[in-house]
Amino acid sequence: MGKLKIAVATNEKNGLGDVVSNVFGRAKTFTIVDAEDENITDVRILENSAVSYHHGAGPIAVKMLVDEGVEVVLANELGIGASELLKQHNITIIPVKPGTNVEEAIKKALRTHKEKGMPEEIKEQIQKTT
Repeated sequence: MGKLKIAVATNEKNGLGDVVSNVFGRAKTFTIVDAEDENITDVRILENSAVSYHHGAGPIAVKMLVDEGVEVVLANELGIGASELLKQHNITIIPVKPGTNVEEAIKKALRTHKEKGMPEEIKEQIQKTT
């Protein structure tokens, strides 16, 4: 599997103990996780500079994540602009229910990726937004 950089739209600054936000572009923070195989090697918190924007928060959040070198995004729902921009940058989107514990969501995504690649429901979700 190798190295992977994952961003999770989150509510606070609690790292792996945080929960997935119900929004993407206006999430208060993004928990950035570096992983190698199934092991988490680093965790950082980024404050979302677009949180207070009235319009265009999603694309600004995407730019921030692209600049960080993120390869996978775990989030509840994304607007069409943000999801299209993520796809243009070859960033995989994995839908996760809001309120899900960040560490659990990350570990499940890593296990699934290692064991059988991307699950069909995620492929279908990505296809729906195409």
